[in-house]
Amino acid sequence: MDATAASETKPLLKLSIPLMIGLAAALMIGVVDTIMIAPLGTVPLAAAGIATAVLIIIISALWGIITVLSVRISQADGASDAVSVSSEMRNGIFTALLGGVAGAALMLLTFPLLGPIGQPDEVIAIVFPYWAAMSVWIVPFTLFFAVKALFDAVGREWTGVAISYVGVVFNIPANYLLIYTAELGLVGAGFASVISQSVSLLVAYVVWKHAPSLAKYRAEAKVSLRKVREQLRESLPLCIGYAGEGGAYAFVGIMMGWLGATALAAHQVVNAVGGLSYVVPLGLAGAVSIRVGHAVGGSGRGRLRAILKSAIGISILWMSVIAVLYVTLGRPLAELLSDDAAVVALAALLFVIVGLLQVVDGIQGTALGALRGISDNTVPTTITLVAYWALALPVAYILAFPLEMGAVGLWLGYTVGLAVAAIALPWRYWRLTGAPA
Repeated sequence: MDATAASETKPLLKLSIPLMIGLAAALMIGVVDTIMIAPLGTVPLAAAGIATAVLIIIISALWGIITVLSVRISQADGASDAVSVSSEMRNGIFTALLGGVAGAALMLLTFPLLGPIGQPDEVIAIVFPYWAAMSVWIVPFTLFFAVKALFDAVGREWTGVAISYVGVVFNIPANYLLIYTAELGLVGAGFASVISQSVSLLVAYVVWKHAPSLAKYRAEAKVSLRKVREQLRESLPLCIGYAGEGGAYAFVGIMMGWLGATALAAHQVVNAVGGLSYVVPLGLAGAVSIRVGHAVGGSGRGRLRAILKSAIGISILWMSVIAVLYVTLGRPLAELLSDDAAVVALAALLFVIVGLLQVVDGIQGTALGALRGISDNTVPTTITLVAYWALALPVAYILAFPLEMGAVGLWLGYTVGLAVAAIALPWRYWRLTGAPA
């Protein structure tokens, strides 16, 4: 790494670490749910798994709105324009509300498709109340991260982290009371998630409205339908791209259901832990997009390549460590989340495969964040759609079913898409940042 890229390492780490920790808080709610649902049995755990698979698609799509809001705020803050920051924030909350409600409605509308796509009957029989609760959860989740985007973009990252963990702490007793004391079972976990996420949203909103350090970002600005349409229009290719990536990942979960409840439950165990590791590339991607956005807003184009070089170096290091942990600790991790011997054995094997794909996943995610920072959205979306849908899923299906590799084949096929994206996305960024604007 050259000196210019090395100089970007400290700012990236300073920004990405709180982003990672904050994202981990959102995923910790899912981990807590998995831990507390697991004693209910393999079928409830599988039901949570299929709900999570669909949630991944919808939340991935909505992440496009959050990303655009974060980049637009960071570009305005890079230009030292606090009024524009406030305007983007106020309009962004409305945009996020529209997105969250649409996402909740979409999740409810997809429920009747579970039977036609081959999910186990015993899972479908119990999952709808939990499914409905998690549909509602999408709205406070999206709104919370819209408010958190302001904290992250203007240098108040740790404020967002602290508020994120309010929900995690609240979720633990809420889960226990609703699942076991109130004897609501699986749906109790869904109610607890909705309540916990709403608490975090409320605290975040109060901090934004009243914290003295954020006063300049509360300048009066009207909610403009033109501005909302502009944010939605810019978000659309990102939403499609993220949904394409998340949808491909989720479709792997759907194909797991074709292999039975045991495979689906093992997949949920890997999801619960693997989601926590994914905060590393996702948090780093967020930090890169903000750093690139600041550079663009502040006329710092000469730093753009250095930012990516530093970010990829950090990503490779982080993800290599995580890969080693998964390969060596997969079985103990699985045993923490399930007492079904068949589920544990399969999950332990899947952890090895997931460990092997960590580095390429980190590279493609980091490069994608850099491209978002320069507002390059359409071509990266095309790259990800081709990588996952035209390559990864067909290969996964062939390996899993005609070649009878089962769950392992599904994950190996998914790795193919990650590898293609890990080559194409950095190349795209490098080409775009090589000449003066």
